[in-house]
Amino acid sequence: MSFHRVFLSAFFLLALPAAAQRAAPPRLAVIIDDLGYALVAGERAINLPGPVAYAILPGAPRATHLAEMAHKSGKEVLLHLPLQAENDREPAEPGSLNLDMSQAEFARTFILDIDAVPHAIGVNNHRGSLLTRHPGHMSWLMEEIRDRGDLFFVDSYTTAASIALRLARETGVPSAKRDVFLDPDQAPDTIAREFARLKKLAQQNGFALGIGHPYPATLAFLEEELPKLGDEGFQLIRISELVALENEKQNNEKQNNNTGRAVAAQAGQ
Repeated sequence: MSFHRVFLSAFFLLALPAAAQRAAPPRLAVIIDDLGYALVAGERAINLPGPVAYAILPGAPRATHLAEMAHKSGKEVLLHLPLQAENDREPAEPGSLNLDMSQAEFARTFILDIDAVPHAIGVNNHRGSLLTRHPGHMSWLMEEIRDRGDLFFVDSYTTAASIALRLARETGVPSAKRDVFLDPDQAPDTIAREFARLKKLAQQNGFALGIGHPYPATLAFLEEELPKLGDEGFQLIRISELVALENEKQNNEKQNNNTGRAVAAQAGQ
């Protein structure tokens, strides 16, 4: 299903009367990051129940295999784009975008990265606590994403100083932001707590996005808990659907603000 078709579906949903919207169940989307290295963990992740999405590192040795497997399974694939982090103690991922690149180098690297992950319909950042704070580089990135056509962007939000989401919106790129990291550590109690927080945010806001990793504890938890969501009154949706919902929500808020300003201006005449 194309992103534009999903966007139209979200538009009609959000155009429903308020009572009908309140009847819609809270919706969750889940992305599993960092796929491309461990084959067994990657395949296990792709076999999770429901429309979970998979963010795949472009330079990883099993990126193509796992992207093809996810696509054949009817799952959505994202490019997990490596961006420079503030504390660069780990070796840079292949295909990483860095602060010292020229715009031409930046664009060439992005094109190689997106082409390295078959069936990618969107982009989210891997690390990036340094680069997502820089308006010039984020403008370059959003222009590349916009110019590719049918892509969206998800800010993994690895730093509260990130301006990536704002720049995506200003550039006209459909976008959303991660609400919860499901596994900041691999303790089962932590994962359960963060998943509960994700559900609470969905209840409060209508929808919420969680990002996890292919850790054994995370996958075991999701294998058990995702099938329960329907009986608990939640709906697991595709990441493209959540981005469309978020985009339409932003458009509605902008329209309401414009209407409010127009009314205030008329009242002041």
